[in-house]
Amino acid sequence: VQLQASGGGLVQAGGSLKLSCRASGRPERTHYMGWFRQAPGKEREFVASTWWSGGDITYADSVKGRFTISRDNAKNTIYLQMDNLKPEDTSVYYCAARSAKSSPWGFWGQGTKVTVSS
Repeated sequence: VQLQASGGGLVQAGGSLKLSCRASGRPERTHYMGWFRQAPGKEREFVASTWWSGGDITYADSVKGRFTISRDNAKNTIYLQMDNLKPEDTSVYYCAARSAKSSPWGFWGQGTKVTVSS
């Protein structure tokens, strides 16, 4: 499985960005897909995840109401719509995949950098 993330950039606080992550390889290994982020000097943290059907969506409390995860299985792609961005959202964002909810996140993309200026 290969994951290719894109869509990062520089945006002012209050602005929006949409990240994309395209998966290639065995689809049974990407039944669950999600987004994580890692800010400088901090540990990687969970952002959002979704089941292959688009259901079972989970968000970190810090992004609830501002970020929306979605997936287009026809394109093997998940998205992260980020609205009302804050400077504390500045991070490298990684997409990840796993075969089941009980499985570890075994597949990772290369990361895309998001910078939110105040």
